[in-house]
Amino acid sequence: MTVAEDAAAAFRTQYAAEPSGLWAAPGRVNLIGEHTDYNEGFVLPFALPQRTVAAVGPAPAGAWSVFSTDAEGEVSFGVTQPGEVSGWAGYPAGIVWALRDAGFDVPGARIALASEVPVGSGLSSSAALESAVLTALADLGGLDLPVDRRPALAQRAENVYVGAPTGILDQSASIRCQEGRALFLDCRSFEVEQIPFDLAAAGLAILVINSNAPHQHVDGEYGARRKSCEAAAAALGVPALRDISVDGLPAALAALDDDVMRRRVRHVVTEDQRVLDTVALLRAGKVREIGPLLTASHASMRDDFEITVDQVDVAVQAALDAGAYGARMTGGGFGGCVLALIDADRAAEVTGAVDAAYAARGFTPATSWIAVAGPGATKL
Repeated sequence: MTVAEDAAAAFRTQYAAEPSGLWAAPGRVNLIGEHTDYNEGFVLPFALPQRTVAAVGPAPAGAWSVFSTDAEGEVSFGVTQPGEVSGWAGYPAGIVWALRDAGFDVPGARIALASEVPVGSGLSSSAALESAVLTALADLGGLDLPVDRRPALAQRAENVYVGAPTGILDQSASIRCQEGRALFLDCRSFEVEQIPFDLAAAGLAILVINSNAPHQHVDGEYGARRKSCEAAAAALGVPALRDISVDGLPAALAALDDDVMRRRVRHVVTEDQRVLDTVALLRAGKVREIGPLLTASHASMRDDFEITVDQVDVAVQAALDAGAYGARMTGGGFGGCVLALIDADRAAEVTGAVDAAYAARGFTPATSWIAVAGPGATKL
């Protein structure tokens, strides 16, 4: 069965009724722009074809229940406050809370979830869940909630209710991406531009390599990076690190007396510039030429932001050695996935090189697939 059929079947089994509808939201790959979102900078994600689907039906006012094919048991809740519902159910509970907190009359609902977005892989399974539930509740309740306002509400659910200090990249990608496009997002103004991203026409592909190393945001490391960036911005007297230009970077680094903070700043400032350079190349149709920018991004994440692990570093190097034009870790770090820009007909060769490199080091085997830019959240 498809993931949509799984969600519908789960609803029927759990609630002995037909759902009112099915709503889907995708995971995402961030082409470039890591840890720039909460620094009010630039990002360039695209949506994956893999999606989370919510089968949803009505329930009495003030009552919500959620069931997932990936978890045991139904979770029911009423009007709650941040942190009262924990675990996976905290994400849909957080959406209900964020909508209510913003003044919306959220309809009661019964929700059955099924997902094909790999959990813990850095492909934003949590944002896919949030975005599917948010889209469903907005439609079910006829809420006057424009699409461009939805990512901030979903982010608030994750930040405040769940307690994960993520930026707005993931929810924006899951909600606002379009098929065949990468989403150029200014994380200060929230302005977006849909950048053509038809790799097949250029004979290219993005190979996603799941390192299968554990990936977890709510573990202190992500929060520590964010605090360091915010402290650096305050020390430099700017609203956010986005306000430091590449030309102004040497002076900014000289003004900081902490070497760790300097490295964090250097990553964010140069990463913002790499996003802008990548967008310029894609606009000009020079897709292959973005490869070195991807690789430079990985080196910056590894050396300056210190968020990579052995498995992702090995996958990046193996892909490059096998002829990839560029490769980088994608996602928050400390595990997760690598993406490699390759000739479309060399996927098996690059995958084999990564597999061999992993086997030589005794790593858990990686999982690889070709990613194609898909649509954002929608009713099916």
